[in-house]
Amino acid sequence: MRAMLLAAGRGQRMRPLTDTTPKPLLEVAGESLLARHLRRLAAAGIREVVINHAWLGEQVEAAVGDGRTWGLAVRYSPEDPALETGGGITAALPLLGEDPFLVVNGDVFTDYPFERLPQEPDGLGHLVLTPNPDHHTGGDFALEAGRVRAAGGTHSTYTGIAVLRPALFAGCRPEPFPLGPLLREAAERGELAGELFTGEWNDVGTPERLSALRQRHDDPREARYGGE
Repeated sequence: MRAMLLAAGRGQRMRPLTDTTPKPLLEVAGESLLARHLRRLAAAGIREVVINHAWLGEQVEAAVGDGRTWGLAVRYSPEDPALETGGGITAALPLLGEDPFLVVNGDVFTDYPFERLPQEPDGLGHLVLTPNPDHHTGGDFALEAGRVRAAGGTHSTYTGIAVLRPALFAGCRPEPFPLGPLLREAAERGELAGELFTGEWNDVGTPERLSALRQRHDDPREARYGGE
């Protein structure tokens, strides 16, 4: 199974840190968020990865190269302008092939075991959900008997980790649009499976969250508003 890492976001809420550094290249305990994903994807048996980028994308390519550092083959899907999550995946579909693929948001920090994901999702996709964090108490989806629902039940938060079928994007064009509404429509039709993950997961969306994450992992640095 191929994987796609979403690394094209501008990271507005992380400014000024992201004025000079793409958010997925911010480090925790001496390793960038992106490098951590690549290392753990390789350990799970993934061998081919696609990375999209837009803002400061040349830094992403310089940091990762062809992926051989991690035993991976990495290809890139550059965007100008940025296409958001849904449009970015749609644009990268020619690189991802016709089989289900793993997608991971490049700006999350997690110990989710990627090897646990199904090679063939039951429906158009398999989403990994997590208990709602303090900054997103309303959640995104409900999970009932292994099916993801858009309404009803207790909502949990989408982690940005999923296995998706290319058919989910049928009729979509490589133009800016978010992935969320597409997932919600599929959930309303009963076409998404999922699971609840209760291990470590952090959406590194603000300097404060980055600082707290570094402190938990004994990283002496703190997120500074003056830059890295």
